Amino acid sequence: MAKLHKPYRIRNLINLLTVAVMLSSGFLTAICFAILRAARLLPTAFFATVWMPLIVIIVANILSSVFQMVFVPKIIRPVENLIEATEKIAKGDFSVRIPTEKVSGEMLELVESFNAMTVELGSIEIFRNDFIRNFSHEFKTPIVSMKGFAKQLKKAELSEEERNQYCDIIISESERLTNMASNILLLSKYENQEIVTDKKLYRLDEQLRDSILLLEKEWTEKELELELDLPPITVEQNADMLGHIWTNLVANAIKFTLKGGKVGISAKENNENVAVTVRDSGIGMTKQQIEHIFDKYYQADASRGEKGNGLGLCIAKRVCTLCGGTISVRSAPGQGSVFTVILPKEQKKNSV
Repeated sequence: MAKLHKPYRIRNLINLLTVAVMLSSGFLTAICFAILRAARLLPTAFFATVWMPLIVIIVANILSSVFQMVFVPKIIRPVENLIEATEKIAKGDFSVRIPTEKVSGEMLELVESFNAMTVELGSIEIFRNDFIRNFSHEFKTPIVSMKGFAKQLKKAELSEEERNQYCDIIISESERLTNMASNILLLSKYENQEIVTDKKLYRLDEQLRDSILLLEKEWTEKELELELDLPPITVEQNADMLGHIWTNLVANAIKFTLKGGKVGISAKENNENVAVTVRDSGIGMTKQQIEHIFDKYYQADASRGEKGNGLGLCIAKRVCTLCGGTISVRSAPGQGSVFTVILPKEQKKNSV
């Protein structure tokens, strides 16, 4: 890539314009004196021989100084800032921003477009770095497990039962890797997103019922009793983003509730907000676990490590924040957990 230089050519152009101003100011001054002399309003000889050259120089310098102070910085400084910022971006620094306080007109549009571009480039770079770091950190354990059981399968003395068991473990770990990859991508996307788009009016109660039906196999196998209180509620939000919250909360409620237990999902609204509650009669959490439950990759106990990856609740919290809402939890060991999500019914534009 060719090295970018400061706009010396533009400076030379400005200097030429300055000289032109000086010459034109002198010429205009001379014309003025000629007119005054023709009208016999001034002592011709005195002004022509003594004062006229001096006044020409004074007027020219005043006009030149005004031009230099007022117009040159407005033209040169933004261009220099733009080139300096471009050089930094070429070196991988996407945090650079060009000040817009003293810029106007078409140059202001250019600077604003440039700043918007750097924000987008920075988000892409953060997304890439986060994904690589998180991917390598969290994928090591299941890959090592799959490798170990694959080696066991090569042993000829294995029974059919053991072979099937090892195959099931490898399949389970493969599914875990797939889910983890999807969640890491999703979390990285939401962490670097600031504006919620694709908002629409839709029935929240119907979306909650769909989330429950999606997990029908899980709660049927555990013979759970479902308690639903879902009156008709309409919200204006991004349906796909909120869907991640409900699926995760309901899945966790089913996962940590013992066979024959209860899971309840309810929703209520007022003029501005809607509150969704997901409760279970499961194993519950300690105070220390509650403090970290929304942390990235946090898993409260060994049972979470079997199928979870510690990303679901972190994603749910980030989505709540993006949509202008909150998520909270109440729990105690052996007494189940209650998650409450509060969201505005109509989200303001460009909320974060």
